[in-house]
Order: sequence, then C-alpha cells, then structure tokens
Amino acid sequence: MKVQELSGSEVLWNSYDENGKKWFSAEIDLMGFDVVETTDPDIGKYLRKLFKACCQNNSEFLSHWKKYKVDHYLEFPRNWGLGSSSTLIYNMAAWADVNPYHLYFDIEEGSGYDIACAGADSPVLFTLGDGSIDLSEIDYLPPFMDQLFFIPLNQKADSRDAVKFTQKNKPDSKLINKVSQLTDRLIGLKTLSSFEEWVEEHENLIGNYLGVKPIRQTQFPDFPGAVKSLGAWGGDMVLACGKRDTVESYFHNKGFTKIIPYKELVL
Repeated sequence: MKVQELSGSEVLWNSYDENGKKWFSAEIDLMGFDVVETTDPDIGKYLRKLFKACCQNNSEFLSHWKKYKVDHYLEFPRNWGLGSSSTLIYNMAAWADVNPYHLYFDIEEGSGYDIACAGADSPVLFTLGDGSIDLSEIDYLPPFMDQLFFIPLNQKADSRDAVKFTQKNKPDSKLINKVSQLTDRLIGLKTLSSFEEWVEEHENLIGNYLGVKPIRQTQFPDFPGAVKSLGAWGGDMVLACGKRDTVESYFHNKGFTKIIPYKELVL
C-alpha cells in the first residue's frame, strides 16, 4: 500500500489487482468520512467503516486535514480467497499506527487468524483464548511437499457467512480440543499417506460440525488422493495430494487450469 500526502481534505483511494489493473476507486471526505464517489458502494461503505475505526483507535490519525492518495495493490487474484480483506486491515493498521487485532475486532467478527497470517514471515500456530491470542511462528517443510498442490475453484466463498454459522452454532470444547490435537499432530507427519489420513479425519470432523459433506465426496469422488477444503467451505481453494502429473491431469479435465505447487505459494 502506497500513501501520498497532498493538499485538501479527502482520501483518493485506488485498488489494483495482481496485474496492475484498477478494479476499485473511491473518494472519501475526511470531514465526516462520507463516500463522495465510488465504483462499488458496498466496498466504499466498508472503507468508511475502516477509516472511522482507525480514528477511534488513534485520535491523531488523519488529524492534520491533508489530502491522501492511497494506492492498494494485490499480489494474488481476488477470487483465490487468500485474505484480501485482512491484508487491507493489516495495512491500514500499520498506516494508522494502531494494533491490527484491535482494529480487526472493531469491524469483523472472526478469530483474527488471518491478521496473524498477514503479518507473518513463516507458518504460524494461532490460538484464540478468552481475550488473548497465542501466536507462534514455526518451520513447516513436510518431506512430501512436492506432492501438495493448491487449486483455486473460482467460487469465492464469503467467510463472513462461515463466521455467522459458528456464532449461531458454537463448537463445544470437545470439538475445539480435537481440532487443536489434530493441528499439533500435523506438524510431525513425515509421509504423504499419513498426511492424507490426517486430511480425511480433519475433513470429516469439520464436515460433521458444519453439516456439509467434504468436498472430495461431493466434487472429486474419483480423485486418487486426499482433497482438503481451505478457507470458507464451498469455494476459494482446495489442497490436493498426489503426483504432479496425476493432479494436473485430473483437475485440468475438471476444468481447473490453475495448479499451484505448495512451495510456490507458502512462506
């Protein structure tokens, strides 16, 4: 994100995709954070909410009545579901000099793990407790990572819908502990077969909680390997396990042309 100070009392905002093409713009008046002009009213309202929250967390932010030109750049396609909103919040928190988690919880209702990822330089273990966050960076380079591939499904799912579900259907402590145990176990897996067993167990556990069949059962039942949903179930992206030629041949035949090797995407 690039910020340029000019003379005036408004924010001129431009968002660009991974190819440098502008996909959103807005003009926001700093007197009352009114959206004067925008190419997308819903995103404009979200930006207004974000700017107000920044000022509530830091009264000095934007207090000098200057004009700001903001250019925000994505490094990945928006429909991949890799956290464009959380990246925006993290960048805004850095500009406003506020705690990114405080800012996030002021305007969102998720766990905040995506904020942790936005600021991390490696894989992380994230735990949200009662009013506390436990975060630790780890080294995770599984010996079988050459047989792991990300496939964008081009069916962007709204993570806010998933958050609403968990708020209405609070997971019990037994489920939370089981998921935490699975996460701890994941780190020590050394073979692809053990990882695929782990994927099946994790998918079935979350599927039972959501009341939704795992994606391999519904969309890829004949794939000769494990498939794991990522992000909000029902869209975004999946992780597929297997030899590269097998994975590419299968998913290309299904119409999914973008196959991303694990080590090209992860930190």
